[in-house]
Amino acid sequence: MRKKKNFAIIIQARLTSSRFKEKILKKILGKQTLIDYLVNRLLLVFKEHNIIFAIAKNKNNYKIINILKKYNIKYFVGSEKNVLNRYLNCAVKYKIDNIIRITSDCPFIDPYLIYKMLKYYRKNRYDYFANTLPENLKKYPDGSDIEIFTYKVLEKTSRSDLSKTDKEHVTNKLWSSKKIKKKILFPKYDYSNFRFSVDYPSDLILAKYIAKKIHEKKIIGTSGQITKIIKKSKYISKIMHQNIFKQKNRRKGIFI
Repeated sequence: MRKKKNFAIIIQARLTSSRFKEKILKKILGKQTLIDYLVNRLLLVFKEHNIIFAIAKNKNNYKIINILKKYNIKYFVGSEKNVLNRYLNCAVKYKIDNIIRITSDCPFIDPYLIYKMLKYYRKNRYDYFANTLPENLKKYPDGSDIEIFTYKVLEKTSRSDLSKTDKEHVTNKLWSSKKIKKKILFPKYDYSNFRFSVDYPSDLILAKYIAKKIHEKKIIGTSGQITKIIKKSKYISKIMHQNIFKQKNRRKGIFI
């Protein structure tokens, strides 16, 4: 029997990104790959049994699995293109009722913000709660993306008429729905002009710089702290703004 309040952070991961293949296996700090770095951040707040990787089916999956085994992290292998279905099947396998969705190319997710959002989500009994969607309303930076929702509403969504984009982006139908209880979280300041996800090879330069500064300063690496780090380097800021432009052009028509 499922526990009504059970949850898991389910992290989607794949090795076949057309813009930057095997990016999540790249080193970001010392010997830590993006996966290592993200897992270590999450473990600051959450137990390993609350973290699951939803991996796209690929013959090179063992590269991800070998890393996860070091931390005793669970994983699920599912459809590469139908990510929504991958999430549903993962939740069914591990009997998860509340899903926290993040992506493996966002190594600087703030685990303390996840915890804060989870408490608020439970207290107010939302069906869907996010900090960066919908895209046109967000104030948090790209790369800090957290979504929390019930398995029940996602399963119901899966039975509706879904486009290719809906299947790939998982929660499109949730944040656009007027039939569910939802909320977007806004920070004290507007950080929407910042970005620190890893989508392009040049993003790795930015990510390594941020990781190094977080390590040197011995800070958590909140959105506010990371934006200050970026602003202090003209070179890093330039890389970020160039890739923001690329990303906006790529996402035209996806987020309205």
